[in-house]
Amino acid sequence: MNRRTVMMGAAAALAAPAMGWVRSAAAQSAAAPAAPAQPGFFRHKIGSFTVTMLHDGSRAIPLQGFVRNATVEDVQRVLAESFLPINSYRIPFTAPLVDTGRGLVLIDTGNGAQPAGAPVGQVMANLRAAGVDPARITTVAISHFHGDHINGLTLADGSAAFPNAEVVVPEAEWRFWTDEGVASRAPEAMRPAFANVTNRFRPYQGKVRQVAAGGQVVPGITMEAAHGHTPGHSVLRIADGSEQFLYVADITNRPELFARRPDFHAVFDMDANMAEATRRRIFDMAAADRMRIAGFHFPFPATGFVAKEGNGYRYVPADWSAATG
Repeated sequence: MNRRTVMMGAAAALAAPAMGWVRSAAAQSAAAPAAPAQPGFFRHKIGSFTVTMLHDGSRAIPLQGFVRNATVEDVQRVLAESFLPINSYRIPFTAPLVDTGRGLVLIDTGNGAQPAGAPVGQVMANLRAAGVDPARITTVAISHFHGDHINGLTLADGSAAFPNAEVVVPEAEWRFWTDEGVASRAPEAMRPAFANVTNRFRPYQGKVRQVAAGGQVVPGITMEAAHGHTPGHSVLRIADGSEQFLYVADITNRPELFARRPDFHAVFDMDANMAEATRRRIFDMAAADRMRIAGFHFPFPATGFVAKEGNGYRYVPADWSAATG
């Protein structure tokens, strides 16, 4: 990966305040949000595993500058084709919880503690609405270290949100974000992200396990390289018996936009060309295998399928009419 490309992409992403990767000290100490009026969780089965999709809320960001290699008009055209608003862009956040029968595995943690009334930061409330005590979670797997995926590791006071969990991370991601040399050479706009990584993992000292690409998180869940969005960004494959489920994390933002146009480069991708290649590779595989997938920024309950369509892909939400919730 070209280091200059990584740094410039990261600095541009971190300069976009709408994403909220880096919080002010006041926001970090804010009280956890109240439970939403409509609990945002949804359960489905993968073999004998139970997967609970936990909504973390959604946030609107400006459209200008969001896609680096296309005009706003081009982006609006694709949004209109997908029946989405064309004057703003709303990003949803959803994290899976997997009950393997041997333990509870949370994959990514959401935006974490927020000021009262914030539109995001709902994972903890929805965990409790789903009847899950955070202390029962045995493993937290992290796809990559952007703030909307790791901020939920800690509570408002900086303590561990999941006190009994082992935290499993991609080896390449850990290596990049904990490299003091890389941090010292990073653009000014990017340095708070390195500090955020340090702060979020601090309560888990001695409980962090690095996994190489293809390595096992727990039996039935593996971590696979999907670099580009960040240097160590990974997807997670959940499999039991003959059934599989792929959590694609951030290989794409909303699929209605970036699956249809996989050549679009989002401002948050640190190496946009690699991210595009990864997006195509993963979606080609999922389409060929007719594999159910989930994405962190997919519309809730954030699961479905992709089908090849022209030079892009069509996202098809899963039919849950026969599922038990």
